[in-house]
Amino acid sequence: MLSRFSPYWLWALMALPGLGILASILGAADAEATGAAIHAALHPTGEFGARFMIIAMLASPLALVFKGWRGPRWLKKNRRYFGVAAFAYALAHTVLYLVDLGSAQKVIADLPKLYIWTGWIAFLIFVPLAVTSSDYLVRMMGRTWKTLQRTTYAAAVLTLLHWATLHEWGGLGPALVHFVPLGLLEGYRVWYWYLRPRPRVA
Repeated sequence: MLSRFSPYWLWALMALPGLGILASILGAADAEATGAAIHAALHPTGEFGARFMIIAMLASPLALVFKGWRGPRWLKKNRRYFGVAAFAYALAHTVLYLVDLGSAQKVIADLPKLYIWTGWIAFLIFVPLAVTSSDYLVRMMGRTWKTLQRTTYAAAVLTLLHWATLHEWGGLGPALVHFVPLGLLEGYRVWYWYLRPRPRVA
C-alpha cells in the first residue's frame, strides 16, 4: 500500500500545516492582528521543520531495527521529500522571524543569543542540502552528496539546541520528546555497525 502512495499526496499532507498557518496570517483583520498571527506562527513552522527533519533521519536506523518491514523502506525511498519539506518550514520560520523583528538592527542584536545563532547555522546547513536535492544533482554529485548529507547530523544537534534554549531553556522538554527517540536509534545504529561484538573468523 505504501509503495502505491503517490508523492503528490505526500506533498499535500506535508503542506497542510503550512496552509493552515498561512490562512491564519492572511485572515487577520488588521495590521496588529497580522503581526500577532506572524509571531504566533514562529513556533509551529519551526517545530514542523524539526519534525520533518527527524522523520527523514529516522529512515536508516528504523530500516536497521525493523529489517524486512516495508515502512522503513518506504521512508528511505521518500526521505528526500521529508528533507525538502523540513527546509521549506525552516525557510518559512526564518522569514517569519525576520518579518516579526522588522529591522536589521534587531536581527543583528539577536545574533549573540544561543538560541538564535544555533538556529541560523542549522538553517545555513540546510540550504545546500535543499539546493542539491533533485535526482539530477544527486546523481551528478555521487559520493559527494552522501558526504554533504552527513552534515544533517550537525544541523540536528543545532536544531535541538535552538529549540531547547528558547525562553531560558523553556523548550527543553518538547525538544527532548522529539529528539531523544532519534538519538537512541542513531546510537543503536552506531553500536550495530561499529561497536557490537563480531564472531571471530577461524
